[in-house]
Amino acid sequence: MRLPESAHTSRPWRIHEVADDFRVLDVWGLPTPGGPGDFPLLVQLLAAVDLSRASSGTVRALFAVRQKLGELFGWDGPEAGVGSRVESLSARLPADLRESAPGPQFDSSPFEPLYLTTDEFAAEVANRTVHGLLHLGWVPDGTGGYRGQLAVLVKPNGVLGKRYLAAIMPFRHLIVYPALMREIEGRWRSRSMDPST
Repeated sequence: MRLPESAHTSRPWRIHEVADDFRVLDVWGLPTPGGPGDFPLLVQLLAAVDLSRASSGTVRALFAVRQKLGELFGWDGPEAGVGSRVESLSARLPADLRESAPGPQFDSSPFEPLYLTTDEFAAEVANRTVHGLLHLGWVPDGTGGYRGQLAVLVKPNGVLGKRYLAAIMPFRHLIVYPALMREIEGRWRSRSMDPST
């Protein structure tokens, strides 16, 4: 379920120390009910999601179109990424976060992990359009349990970045995020039913 921006900004996340010049693009409550120690499982699950292989043909087609546009306009080359066009936010991390394990690598996504705590995970990506952050948190659900909360933060790259974000907004909200929620929910339920986990 989509949440107001304040669901992210009102919490004392460590990401606020690192990315105060990024704006919150989207915040979503994840269908992942769990206990206090389940956050590492959610981080691993999210890192393994590959929407380019989603069950929805529409989502797969959108990812294919985006990949082709990136190739055509040179949006995604190494010279446009973290460490080239933009400096990694790892340089801004406080000492305790810099010394901790950054978290899992993504299986099929250009996101690079930044840090992982007991209730918070952040990863970054950059291309010619934006410098983006994926922030995952583990929040009390008000009934004694917990659930995941996903926020996307961005710093658009000039006019191109602003126009790009405006153009993809309906696709994000109507197609991509709902597919992501279904994928996460399905994997979370499968994990919950597996007695070996």
